[in-house]
Amino acid sequence: MDCNEWHLPSKPSPLICASVVNMADDLPSVLVLGPPIVFTYYERRFSENFHFLKPWESSIPLHEFLTTYAGSVKAVFDSPKCPVTKDILQNIPELRFIMTSSTGVDHIDLHECKRRGVKVANVGSIFSEDVADTAVGLLIDVLRRISAANRFVKAANWHQKGDYPLGHKLSGRRIGIVGMGSIGLDVAKRLNAFGCIISYTSRNKKPHLEFPFYPHIQELAAKCEILIICCALTDQTRHMIDRTVMLTLGRNGIIINIARGGIINEKDLVECLLKQEIAGAGLDVYENEPNVPEELFDLDNVVMMPHHAAFTEESMRHVYEIVVANLDAFFSNKPLMLDVI
Repeated sequence: MDCNEWHLPSKPSPLICASVVNMADDLPSVLVLGPPIVFTYYERRFSENFHFLKPWESSIPLHEFLTTYAGSVKAVFDSPKCPVTKDILQNIPELRFIMTSSTGVDHIDLHECKRRGVKVANVGSIFSEDVADTAVGLLIDVLRRISAANRFVKAANWHQKGDYPLGHKLSGRRIGIVGMGSIGLDVAKRLNAFGCIISYTSRNKKPHLEFPFYPHIQELAAKCEILIICCALTDQTRHMIDRTVMLTLGRNGIIINIARGGIINEKDLVECLLKQEIAGAGLDVYENEPNVPEELFDLDNVVMMPHHAAFTEESMRHVYEIVVANLDAFFSNKPLMLDVI
């Protein structure tokens, strides 16, 4: 659900208002936007430390909800599902801290936060290993057709149609990593162990890495048969992976995206897949989530997940711990962990 569709009764009852005030006297108030998945899992434990304002339980537009509680909101806990825009920031003028449940902060207007003196913290590289595992899993699935073979067997086609089409091996493949941050590095380590040939592009060359570096995505695509997208979504990377890059990658090319959907021109990707101008894709993220191009649904060479690469029981527990620590630090006027600005 879009965060702008959340509602609250237009006139909260006196009992509700009294409850908010009384709880706020005992516990710091935190506005939750999203809500983050970790909040769903750990709401009861979170609520032992903080009083949460939850707009999705409301029946009026979000901006009215914000206006209602504008004087008491000094901290926000959000997820990428609900961008923190200039308009939202204007509606909560007392805000001083945003804690996001993600590594990426492209959904937050950092320029406006800095202008208003609002601190922002993320969860750092806490998801790196889980996301890297998922990237490798998606790649193996596309190459070996695991999900498609699973559907084949469960549909009783093995007996009726005989042998299943052959897949492809992973070892020895030429793989280009787009963005050599903590996730990209974890992906590289895993695929290097599989005997893959790794090269990369990034904002800057990493002096400590021996993998070949290419400053431009087009050069990387020309040297590889698989691209794994691990970079942040910025003005410079939006639609960086377009039809030109895909055609350079070639008919045997595979694209894995566990970063942000907007890095790929999704229309170009659909066209190239339908025309068999690339061989396949493994996708955890999409340009207009939760909307996914229906043209991809029947393609056995496309494996999809619902933006879930980072989420494991272990990662959720670690996120819970770091969110509580940061909110405690903010309300105690102590240094924040993993602050962005």
